[in-house]
Amino acid sequence: MGIKSLDVDHVASHLGKSEGIVKFIRAIPHYGTRRRRVLIPTSLLALHKVSQEDFIRGKREQKVKDVIFELASIAYRHLDEGNFLLFQVLLAIGLKN
Repeated sequence: MGIKSLDVDHVASHLGKSEGIVKFIRAIPHYGTRRRRVLIPTSLLALHKVSQEDFIRGKREQKVKDVIFELASIAYRHLDEGNFLLFQVLLAIGLKN
């Protein structure tokens, strides 16, 4: 489209982060149970008292679900911020009123 704008780049950045986190969440079972790798930050695992082994074994306990929920919440916050910034950009160029 040929649009160059730091504001639009900021919108795309938040939306891209959101999409990346969602794809990461969807890949957790593959990496955990099939490849025996857990890519979730250890600080997040420790916060919820979850071990890497819980993901490798495919456990579905509440504390494992809490880790996934926190990751999904981070993705949602990026999506929400991206949508808010997009609305601001559209207002600024007169496409929303």
